[in-house]
Amino acid sequence: MSALTYIRLIGFTAGTLLMLFWMVVILGYRRQRNFERVFFFLCLALFFFYAGSLLALNAQIFYSLPPQSVDTFAAVLIGVGLTFLPPLLFHMHVEFAATRGLTLTAGRKRIALGLAYFPALYFLIAALPARLHAHDFDLAIPGNSLGLTYVLWLFLLMLLSFAWEWKFAREMSGQPEQKFHQIACAVLVSALLLLGAIHFPVFGLARQSREALALALSLASLPPFVALIYFVQRHNFLNIGRQKNLLYAVSATFVALLYLALVRRISEWFAPVLPPEATAAVLLFVLVVFIEPLQRLLGRRLQETAQRELDRAQKLMAVIQQEARQGNRAALAKFVEEKIRQEFEFESAQLGFVNPSGRELRVTVRSTQEREELEAQRKASPTFALRRDGQLFGFIRVKPHGSAISGETMAALESLSEQLPSALDMCQLIEDKLQLERQLAERERLALVGQTAASISHNLKNPLGSIKTILQVQLENPEMPESMRGETKMVLDEISRLSGKLNQLLQFSRPAVRGSEVATTTDVASVLRDVIGVLRPEADRRGVGVRLDVPAMPISVGVSAEALNDIFSNIVVNALEAVVSRGSVTSSLSLNGDGCVVSVEDDGPGIPASSREKILQPFFTTKSQGTGLGLAIVARRVAECGGKLSWESPVANGGGTRFVITLPRSEERR
Repeated sequence: MSALTYIRLIGFTAGTLLMLFWMVVILGYRRQRNFERVFFFLCLALFFFYAGSLLALNAQIFYSLPPQSVDTFAAVLIGVGLTFLPPLLFHMHVEFAATRGLTLTAGRKRIALGLAYFPALYFLIAALPARLHAHDFDLAIPGNSLGLTYVLWLFLLMLLSFAWEWKFAREMSGQPEQKFHQIACAVLVSALLLLGAIHFPVFGLARQSREALALALSLASLPPFVALIYFVQRHNFLNIGRQKNLLYAVSATFVALLYLALVRRISEWFAPVLPPEATAAVLLFVLVVFIEPLQRLLGRRLQETAQRELDRAQKLMAVIQQEARQGNRAALAKFVEEKIRQEFEFESAQLGFVNPSGRELRVTVRSTQEREELEAQRKASPTFALRRDGQLFGFIRVKPHGSAISGETMAALESLSEQLPSALDMCQLIEDKLQLERQLAERERLALVGQTAASISHNLKNPLGSIKTILQVQLENPEMPESMRGETKMVLDEISRLSGKLNQLLQFSRPAVRGSEVATTTDVASVLRDVIGVLRPEADRRGVGVRLDVPAMPISVGVSAEALNDIFSNIVVNALEAVVSRGSVTSSLSLNGDGCVVSVEDDGPGIPASSREKILQPFFTTKSQGTGLGLAIVARRVAECGGKLSWESPVANGGGTRFVITLPRSEERR
């Protein structure tokens, strides 16, 4: 065999195995991105080309006249690979640009890819079958078989791919990946020059020279694919480097395959001297000499990799500890999820907690199908337990892009899960401390309000009462002129309004009535009826309909009647003042698993968007005559009795407001 034949044999074998290596890596990685899909099909096209070329070459070596069926099958593989090589090469660069934020608009992308793939239909349907039927496929210079149109098409798409690579190299200036793009640029320029020298007659090269250049062009894809292995392993290029166990396993498998192929070749060469079995045994036994050095090398490399991952986990834990000092556990959970996802390059990460019964929190399943999907996700996603004093209280569940997580990453996540409970506990303690400080500050502020209210009551309430009594006596005097009688009634109304505001201020400033040591129980339906009964005349005066929907049976809650009266009266008064004439206010009472639920809904204009975050703040009001204490009193009384207050606005048709008060049942309160 000539030297050129040996180069072909080695080059096509290496190309076939290299493309197969990358296909296995991508299938094992299984990241759901268009780039990986297109990259896989590009490797498949090159695999067809190299496998077909290797098959044709081996047929020429072993047969003086290769069988026509073998040549045809080799030509089909080569032709299919070459047909899809140009559009896939261009498509891969377009998708890689999308991962770098440099993609075209959706319309332009579809047009560009359509124009790139459209000629492939012609070559696959017309040009290639015609050559196969004529049995004149040029295996040495395959581009001749598809014609000058194919060469121009390939030249154009390679030129566009070079433009993309040049852009990537400039964008990644100063980064390790820049070297890879520079290598790709050099390979594409060389391929363009070789393509022109082979197929354009202006160069006037002989057949033998063109065959040598065609071989060089065929092997031009090997350097960037070999360089890609280095950059993926060393610099985590394309984010595949995180799956080091996958890279090591696939690499070891292919090295073993290459060595076995070498053993077979050498056994054939020495067959006239030694039996093939003896040569194979010697060559396989030679590997024993390299086991210890290889073990030391791999052990040191794996140790460095594991230490690097543990250092990554320690740095991540330091960042989490810093965030935990903010004292917001909910925000910390989201921060941990996002940091784990970014740092370890997972598709998703979830930090969940379990209640004492062992059931997961922060997970809502509404149907059997969703439950099945969730169970499937749990089985497919590795989970790391969070334990406190040996008890399970949470978990970290991650979903990698690939099929598995490398051992060093598993160790880093286990280390992180051991340290994370302390950060969560610290965050909870700081959050409790901040909440306590806010409560103390609020109590101090309310105490000051109480002192102010008591002073106002002492200095204003008694004089106002005396003035009101005198004016009422004067109104009973029949000799008072009618003109003065109307003005006196106006003054009395203003005095009553001032007294009402003073009473509301005192109501807000004083603490809730706790009652005796015996647990307080009150029939909430009775109190709600009394409040509606007192306010119904005012509703009739305003022309507002009031509807009450309560069950006939008594419902007891662990709240004092005075506190309930404060809550219901302020809520209903607010609702009455919110609606216009001929509007309606609906109050309802029901039971659910959380306790007793009281709902007060009106069909007014609703709460403005600018006021929704402030309506529960003391002294905030949108009314010209309001004090801003009604809803603040409600919020305070509900919190003091251990209930919950929620509201919704708008309710329907862009208007309306609904307040929902959940109160503990008397047995729950005890």
